[in-house]
Amino acid sequence: MKWKRSERLVDMTRHLLENPHSLIPLTFFSERYQAAKSSISEDLAIVKETFEENGTGKLVTVSGAAGGVKYIPHVTETEVREVMALVKENLGRSDRLLPGGYLYMTDFLGNPKIMDRIGKVFASAFGDTEIDVIMTVATKGISIAHAIARHLNVPVVIVRRDSKVTEGSTVSINYVSGSTRRIQTMVLSKRSMKSGQKVLITDDFMKAGGTMTGMKNLLEEFDCELAGIAVLVEAEHTEEVLVDDYLSLVKLRAMNEKDRTIELEEGNYFTKGGKLS
Repeated sequence: MKWKRSERLVDMTRHLLENPHSLIPLTFFSERYQAAKSSISEDLAIVKETFEENGTGKLVTVSGAAGGVKYIPHVTETEVREVMALVKENLGRSDRLLPGGYLYMTDFLGNPKIMDRIGKVFASAFGDTEIDVIMTVATKGISIAHAIARHLNVPVVIVRRDSKVTEGSTVSINYVSGSTRRIQTMVLSKRSMKSGQKVLITDDFMKAGGTMTGMKNLLEEFDCELAGIAVLVEAEHTEEVLVDDYLSLVKLRAMNEKDRTIELEEGNYFTKGGKLS
């Protein structure tokens, strides 16, 4: 099959977008399209320029015999602020207030389009960080973890509160909940991770950071390294926060059940080092 240049560009773009952070040799494209490497290089230059102009991401070229091209998802400051505004608009509605001062987020976390945008925002911030695995705790953090993992092209591991027979042999730890100060348990299958892996921890909501601390302690049991922490919503801290180095998208300032108001503001994404153009 002889590919037209327009067909090559469309198919090449699709393949790059579907395989972020994967090094693709030029010979792959050359053989796929039955085209000279010089033609492929010219095509990639067009894709690179288009990606960078519209804020889709970066196209990185790696030279040498084992080299190739790699697509790195990237977002602009404008897009991050748009996503922050979207989160604040959706989660700031008064009908989300639940008795006891809880915030209903399940429907929001189940929206695949919104989660994909949030995932790309966090993936952009950690795009230059070596990450092997995304870790979260069941259940509400799962959609965020998978969204980030899609743009970093790494697997997800899910920490559970109790052991399941389908998990096989497990490692369990006890930790102190930051908000309730109760002893709780975390369980993770021994097959989930390998020693030495670098792990990004994420969750939908963080109060004092007890759950995050628990996951950090669990990493030590697997001899793995913490690569970063990504939080969708952090609460206003009325007590000592148990984790320091984390990235949040939105901060919950206050909730008033009597007045039915929810006050949200931008998180620390920009002040804590979100890498933006």
